Amino acid sequence: MAFDLDMIKKLYAAMPARITKARKVVGKPLTLSEKILYSHLFADQKLENFGRGKSYVDFAPDRVAMQDATAQMALLQFMSAGRPKVAVPSTVHCDHLIVAKTGAKADLTAANAESKEVYDFLSSVSNKYGIGFWKPGAGIIHQVVLENYAFPGGMMIGTDSHTVNAGGLGMVAIGVGGADAVDVMSGMAWELKFPKLIGIKLTGKLSGWASAKDVILKVAGILTVKGGTGAIVEYFGEGAESLSCTGKGTICNMGAEIGATTSTFGYDASMERYLKATGRAEVAKMANKIKQHLTADPEVYKSPEKYFDQIVEINLSELEPHLNGPFTPDLATPISKMRDEAARNGWPTKVEVGLIGSCTNSSYEDIARAASLAEQVAAKGLKTKAEFTITPGSEQVRYTIERDGFIKTFDKVGATVFANACGPCIGMWSRMGADKKEKNTIVHSFNRNFQSRNDGNPNTYAFVGSPELVTALAIAGDLAFNPITDYLTNEKGEKVKLDPPKGEELPKKGFDVKDPGYQAPAKDGSKVVVKVSPQSDRLQLLAPFAPWDGKNYTGLRILIKAKGKCTTDHISMAGKWLKYRGHLDNISNNLLIGATNFFNDKINSVKNQLSGTYDEVPKVQRNYKAQGIGSIVVGDENYGEGSSREHAAMEPRHLGVKAILVKSFARIHETNLKKQGMLALTFANKDDYNKIQEDDTIDITDLTSFSPDKPLTLAIRHTNGSVDTIKANHTYNANQIGWFKAGSALNLLAKQSTSVAKKSPAKKKKTAAKAAKKKAIRKPAKKAVKSKKAPKKSARKSRR
Repeated sequence: MAFDLDMIKKLYAAMPARITKARKVVGKPLTLSEKILYSHLFADQKLENFGRGKSYVDFAPDRVAMQDATAQMALLQFMSAGRPKVAVPSTVHCDHLIVAKTGAKADLTAANAESKEVYDFLSSVSNKYGIGFWKPGAGIIHQVVLENYAFPGGMMIGTDSHTVNAGGLGMVAIGVGGADAVDVMSGMAWELKFPKLIGIKLTGKLSGWASAKDVILKVAGILTVKGGTGAIVEYFGEGAESLSCTGKGTICNMGAEIGATTSTFGYDASMERYLKATGRAEVAKMANKIKQHLTADPEVYKSPEKYFDQIVEINLSELEPHLNGPFTPDLATPISKMRDEAARNGWPTKVEVGLIGSCTNSSYEDIARAASLAEQVAAKGLKTKAEFTITPGSEQVRYTIERDGFIKTFDKVGATVFANACGPCIGMWSRMGADKKEKNTIVHSFNRNFQSRNDGNPNTYAFVGSPELVTALAIAGDLAFNPITDYLTNEKGEKVKLDPPKGEELPKKGFDVKDPGYQAPAKDGSKVVVKVSPQSDRLQLLAPFAPWDGKNYTGLRILIKAKGKCTTDHISMAGKWLKYRGHLDNISNNLLIGATNFFNDKINSVKNQLSGTYDEVPKVQRNYKAQGIGSIVVGDENYGEGSSREHAAMEPRHLGVKAILVKSFARIHETNLKKQGMLALTFANKDDYNKIQEDDTIDITDLTSFSPDKPLTLAIRHTNGSVDTIKANHTYNANQIGWFKAGSALNLLAKQSTSVAKKSPAKKKKTAAKAAKKKAIRKPAKKAVKSKKAPKKSARKSRR
C-alpha cells in the first residue's frame, strides 16, 4: 500500500507551478536535481538563481529516516528541543545493532536480548513523538525506505550517509547528522549549500556479467572518493532508462563513496514498475500525470555540457565487471586486470569469504542473479571454495526469496543467511579468527572497505564487487578468477565454465511478507513516558555544550596530526562500539583510535604534552580536559569521509577539542562539526600542514572577530621559541557562527523555543495561526531515555 499519500499529493499539485516559476528566475531549462531542489524551498527562503557551490539555501524536506545507531543521539537531541511531535513523517529502523555470527534466527534473538534497553527506548520515543518504528529484523533502512517511502520528485534526509539510495526512485535523498534531522523534525528549515551538478550519461545496455554495481564502481574510479563533494550526480541517457529501479538504487547508494551530496535518476518505466510491484500503484499513477516535471527538461539531456558543471560518459555495452579495493572504495580494477594488479601489489588472491547483500545490493534481482550462479555449483559438479554469506535487505525480500526457493539454493552450497540487517558491512560481524590479525582477502557486495571496517582486522583485504561477481569468486576461491574467460575444475576433474548470471528484475508472483516488522506510533503520545536510567551504560541524557566564552583560543595542544585517510570509521569506530551510540561519554572512549599518528606512524598512540609519554588518544584528551586545556586535531585530505555518524563530531566536542584543522573536509562531517559548536577549519595553504610539529601549541588570534568569508589567523608556537603564522579558511555563514557562539545548533534551537514559549498568549495565538496556515500549504513554520516497558502497538495501515 502507499504511505503518506496526502503529503505526496500536495507536493505533486504544487510542483508544476514551482518549477515554472524557478525556470523563469534561473532563466534556462532545469535539470531534475534543480527541479526537486527548487520545489522544496523553505517557506521563508527567497527564490533566486542560487550560486552552485556558493549559496546557502533553506529547504523543507518531505521526510526523515533514522537508523538505530544514529537515531539514539538524534532522538536524545530531539527530546531536548521541546517539541511535542515531529513536524514531518519520520521513521526509525533497527538494523545496525545485530551482530552477524551464526545465522538469522540466533543472531536476532541475541540482539533483542543484548540491546533490549536501546530498542525499548527507541520504540517508546517513536511512540511518543509520532515516529514510525521498524523493529529489529524488519530490514536495512535504505531497502525499507525504497520499498515503502521513497517516491519520484521527493526530498528526504536521513541520519545515514547511504540515505542517497532513495535516488533510485528519483528522489533527492541526502545523508545528514542527527542535529540536521532534529531541525527538520522540529519544523525548521534545513540548510544546505546549493550543490554543483555532475551529469553522467549512460549509453548502451548491460549484458552478461556486467551489472549496475559496476557502473558506480567505474564512476568511483573516475571521480575518486572526493570527486563528488558538494555535488549532486544526475544520471541520464538510454543506458539509465535500461536499468532496473533497484539497480539505480545501487548506483545512488554508492554515490556516498565519491562524496556526492546525493545521486538521482529521472522518473521512468522501471520506477513505475517498482512502485506497482511494491503496492504503490497510486503513487505511480500520480507520478505519471506530472512525469515531465520528474525528469530534466529535454534541452538539458540534449546538450548536457550547457547545464552541468561536469560530464562523464559511460557505455554500458562495453562495461566490464570491476572489483574496487582494498582499503578504499575508489581503487577500481576491471576483473580482466585483477591477476596482474594483485601480483604487482602483493594482494592475497585466496578468497576466504564472499558476502552478498547489504543496503547496496540486497534486492530481489540481486539475490536472483546470485542464486542462478549458486545453482550451477551442483549442476556442474563444483564445490564452493570460500565461505559464503547472504544478508537480505528486508523481511519482504527475505520472505519472497524463501518462497521462490533461493534460500534452499544457497543452503545447498553451504551458505549462511544472516539477519535482515547491516551486519558485516558495518563491522557487526563476529568473524571467527579475525582476532589473529592474519593477512587475508574477502570480497563483498557492500559499499565500503576501509581498513578494519568489516571484521576489525587491519590485515583483511576487502574488495567490493557486484553480488554475481562476489558469488563467482566465492565459488572459485580466487580473487583473480575472471568468470568471463576462465574455467574451473570440478570434482570430477573436468573443465567447466560458469554461465552468465540471470534473474528477474521483480518477482513474477509479486512480493509477499507475513510480518514486515512495522510498529505505528500512538495517535496521542503525550502520555507516553520515556525514561533513561542514570546508571545505564547504553543511554545517557544530553547536557548542553558550553557556549563560546567570547575569547580567542590560546595554547591549544596538538592532540593528533592524522596521517592519510581519516574517515569517520577512524574517528569513531563502529563494530563493538555501536552499542554505546546512545551514551556520549562511553563512546567517546573510541575517539580517533583508528587514526594514524603522523609523528610515529602508529595507530592510537599520541604524545601527552603534559607528561611527555605516549598513550591512547582518548586518555590523552581526557587528561587535557581535566586540566582545562583545549586541544586541536590536525588532519589530511577529505577528513571525515564515510559515514554520517555525528558521534565523530560530538566526541571531540565532549572531550574538549576546540578545533579541527585539515586540508579538506567531507561534506557531512564538516556540517556535523559546525552543528556541535566546533571550529571546522582548512589550511589556506595546504603545505602548512607540514609546519605542525608534535610539541607545538596553537593560538587562534582573531576568533573574536569571527565572521563569514574572513579567514582566521593561527599562530603555531614551536618549542624552540619560533612562531609560524598561517591562515585557515572556513565556510561558516552568519547563522552557523551563531551555532558556534551558542555552543551548538541545538542550544540555539532550545533558546529559540524558550523565547517562543515566553510570548504573550495573544502573540502565541497569532504565531500558532501563522504556523497552521503554512502547514496547510505543506511548508513548516518559521524558525522561531531507557524505557522499562515500551507501549506495544500493533501494525496499522496508516504509517508515518
